[in-house]
Amino acid sequence: MDMTYNLNGGYKPTTKRFADLRGADFFPTPAWATHALIDNEQFKGDIWESACGDGAMSKVLQNTGQNIISSDLFDRGYGEANIDFLNTDRQADNIITNPPYNAAEGFVKAGLKSSNKKFALLLRLAFLEGKNRQETIFTNTPPSRVWVFSERITFYPKDAERKGSGTTAYAWFVWDKSTFGKTELCWIPNGYKAKYS
Repeated sequence: MDMTYNLNGGYKPTTKRFADLRGADFFPTPAWATHALIDNEQFKGDIWESACGDGAMSKVLQNTGQNIISSDLFDRGYGEANIDFLNTDRQADNIITNPPYNAAEGFVKAGLKSSNKKFALLLRLAFLEGKNRQETIFTNTPPSRVWVFSERITFYPKDAERKGSGTTAYAWFVWDKSTFGKTELCWIPNGYKAKYS
């Protein structure tokens, strides 16, 4: 049993994504959260999942019919391992990933450099806050669209028992190089969790 989520015999809400026992920030993305993006945002050309973990998101991205490239800094048994997204010269038409949150700002910078068309990051909605991000990311290169989840995503470490529910709001932040300048705030329709879970 994973005691991270067990408190006095009960399950607490996952208010924080605790690092798993293997040391890296590894919380596979529920399939429905990726479906919510690709159903509402169109991608043309290859798609690079640059923090692919065990392939949870990459497997859903295959539904787009695009060529999917999967890599990760760590070897989780899927995709190409030992690829440091923050320090690579690799390019792709599109980049879609759920980045380690302690490196989210670095992923924005790398995504701007490495994507030719679009890149999308699954982040806490609170990523919109912060003086430093306002003065750098959001002033100079704001996302084109922010797709806000109405349903809460619950992240668990790999193979943890699925109990309790998340209390953190998440959104897909999409940078579209054809529409830089202003940010459109959008809401993802309800129902994805029930349809794809």
